[in-house]
Amino acid sequence: MAVAPPRGPGRSCGVRAIPRAPLTGIRTAPAMPDIRVRDLAPGDSVQLELLVEDRTERTAKTGDPFWVLTLRDASGSIRTAPVWFDKAEWVAGAERGRVVQVLGTVDRYREDRQLALSAPLRVLPVGAERVEAFLPSVPYATERLWQKLDELRAEVRVPALREAMALFFADDAFRVRFERTPGAVRGHHARLGGLLLHVVEVATIGRAMAKTMRVDADLVVAGALLHDIGKVETYTVDARGFDYDPRNALIGHVVLGCLMFTERVEAARRDGSCTLGTWQVTELQHLILSHHGSLEFGSPVQPATAEAELLHWADETSAKGDAMTTSLADDELFPDGAEVSPRRAWQLDRKLWRRPAGLWPVNGEHDDR
Repeated sequence: MAVAPPRGPGRSCGVRAIPRAPLTGIRTAPAMPDIRVRDLAPGDSVQLELLVEDRTERTAKTGDPFWVLTLRDASGSIRTAPVWFDKAEWVAGAERGRVVQVLGTVDRYREDRQLALSAPLRVLPVGAERVEAFLPSVPYATERLWQKLDELRAEVRVPALREAMALFFADDAFRVRFERTPGAVRGHHARLGGLLLHVVEVATIGRAMAKTMRVDADLVVAGALLHDIGKVETYTVDARGFDYDPRNALIGHVVLGCLMFTERVEAARRDGSCTLGTWQVTELQHLILSHHGSLEFGSPVQPATAEAELLHWADETSAKGDAMTTSLADDELFPDGAEVSPRRAWQLDRKLWRRPAGLWPVNGEHDDR
């Protein structure tokens, strides 16, 4: 792998000044305004604190090992240019989940940006990381999302469905964990707060679909709020990023979510606070178990009711819609301002088209190109 030469006049990019001893033998740059990894362009000179998202060791044709690191902040990630064997000490201790101080220059290799290190990485002490500073998060205040979710709950007219949702969403400890959970480890809504956003979207979409198709909208909303509760237990969040708990492989979030719902129902019955009937519980269990649509996608049963079918497609709409909008916003898919992505978006397995600005103006004047 060759390192492409820097292009363009370049910028010097830094983060807010943090008092610390300078890197040995390195002349530190003056404090610069905040800049995000997503904004880095070929030619930029970089002095940043970043999280090691991944570290890969490979073997060169000579038989010597070399390393490629993936570094990130909350806005995105960038890979380093190869760190060859004669500079192995430059990445010593830079393991996944550690925060490092980086000096380097951004250039381009083929269609992707890469960060060519110009000095050894400085590995910061364990505990210096703050997860929120390095992991992506939803672009909305979570307070607004909770307000919308609680409005959806309150608008449900059936007391038994409100009771079922309250088993989880009236529990403050569960709400804290739910808010922190991503919608996926790698994929749709893979952000802090992503699960909360996804569930609000699914409930909103599902309710509209149910009203249009003249089926039970309240049941679809309740199913939407409960369908992904298992992700709270099957996904993990820490300084290493988003990952899977072993229960994801052994049980999966769909089945585990059904078990969690069943356990809370039984606990509420023991203390006399549950009025849900057996078949009411069964139908809610079915909504959770069938929301992925088929066995090959993780559901042990297929949707057997109109509400379960619409919940499945509301879930798909939210997931695929997020994958599409996230991919279209990814500048690395459209290098040098390309209109059609040269390569496929991995989430969608297809090339995408960025609609030119001005194609559909409100005033009626459009660009025929």
